[in-house]
Amino acid sequence: MTILITRHDKIGDFITALPMAKVLKEQTNHKIIFLVSKINVDLCKKFDFIDDVIEYSEDSFVLLQRINKFKPDVSISGYIDFKLGLTLFLARIPLRISPATKIAQIFFNKTIKQRRSLVEKREWEYNLDLLKGLDNSLKLDFEKPLLKTTNKREHRVVFHIGFGGSSDGNLTIDEYLELAKVASCKYEVVFTFGPDDGSRKEDLKSKLKDLDFEILIRDDFKSLFDFVLYIGASKLFVSTSTGPMHLAGLTNTTTLSFFGNNLFASSKRWGTISELNCQNNFEIPQNHGDEFLEVVKLRLNEIL
Repeated sequence: MTILITRHDKIGDFITALPMAKVLKEQTNHKIIFLVSKINVDLCKKFDFIDDVIEYSEDSFVLLQRINKFKPDVSISGYIDFKLGLTLFLARIPLRISPATKIAQIFFNKTIKQRRSLVEKREWEYNLDLLKGLDNSLKLDFEKPLLKTTNKREHRVVFHIGFGGSSDGNLTIDEYLELAKVASCKYEVVFTFGPDDGSRKEDLKSKLKDLDFEILIRDDFKSLFDFVLYIGASKLFVSTSTGPMHLAGLTNTTTLSFFGNNLFASSKRWGTISELNCQNNFEIPQNHGDEFLEVVKLRLNEIL
């Protein structure tokens, strides 16, 4: 059987769908195909529990051709929209599974009521539950980390202060620098940036001359996978709730993460796919002050 898993949105969203592929590959002999956005294609190819990858196209005809090449027997979609639903319908995939949400569910013949807005589980756990629409006997547990690396943990703490507009809770640059100063007493401090973090990077650079400790800036990673390997070889990854935080979770890297102070944006829904003892999650209160930052500093010292 050939199973197509689709999650064609951002980095973190894609990662929350990976456990579906891992569970299916470990417990069945099915061929697993993954449909992802362009930014996730190369990383998706690095997982040994995924057999092939389709790059999502905004051109519906091109997308249909790419899907038909594999003739899937089943599709499982963690996130749906009208275009994707119609394309999967036109591909005549016999069993099309999705959450029972949005008008696009009319294109699917097996929908699962989940009510994700209640945040009774994490996003990746909701995705795993979709497998019940295929085979209710599957065990929805798996070994972590999702991506094993041979790199040893280096003597560095990585800060990623950009968020690409995907976070409801973040610290200011000055607050991140306060945390970085704490970490610099024991570890090399690195600030990483992605292609969408240009303004945040320039704001940080403008503050460098006033610092009394050293930091390194990295924005030169050759690929998303190279970035994952770099994070995976670090002592700690500090960031808001964004794609790179989920990249850290792939390798069980210890994380210090900041979330919005509402249920939908909280760690209860968007916590990483890593062992719980690797996660240090904080919901940022509105109009937070020095007292909140002191609590974070205390936890940072405990980790280091």
